Amino acid sequence: MKTKTRLTTPLTPELYCKDIKVSLHFYTQILGFKIQYQREEAGFAMLERQGARIMLDQIVRGSVRTWVVAPLEAPFGRGINLQIETDRVDELYEGVQKHGAQIFLPMEEKWYRCDDIYLGNRQFIVQDPDGYLLRFFQDLGSRRDLTHPN
Repeated sequence: MKTKTRLTTPLTPELYCKDIKVSLHFYTQILGFKIQYQREEAGFAMLERQGARIMLDQIVRGSVRTWVVAPLEAPFGRGINLQIETDRVDELYEGVQKHGAQIFLPMEEKWYRCDDIYLGNRQFIVQDPDGYLLRFFQDLGSRRDLTHPN
């Protein structure tokens, strides 16, 4: 029996973009996402990076398949950031800086309280060409005592 490859995850955000070619370059060449599949004629691509998936969809004015509830104005994605786990976060950060991508939050180490423990992230936020905020993090583990919270 042949096993099916799962091409989606339980939550896969679909991000509208002004220019699919610009967005694909950013996500694949700078951030290291791979194209799982695409429909070039529709301006659509499913991307994957270390198990995280994002769909990109180019805005087509007047299309009944462009689902927006209000006018889209740059920057897109206001009020949301997507947390994406990665390994070698420092290497990714260096590459993002080298390419001149817009850093929204420089690299930091942050500990977040979760009930009676703290979960650690080494993280940074980069803004994509359409203004979406992408928070890449590497897990630092957990600890109970946090004498110097940040």
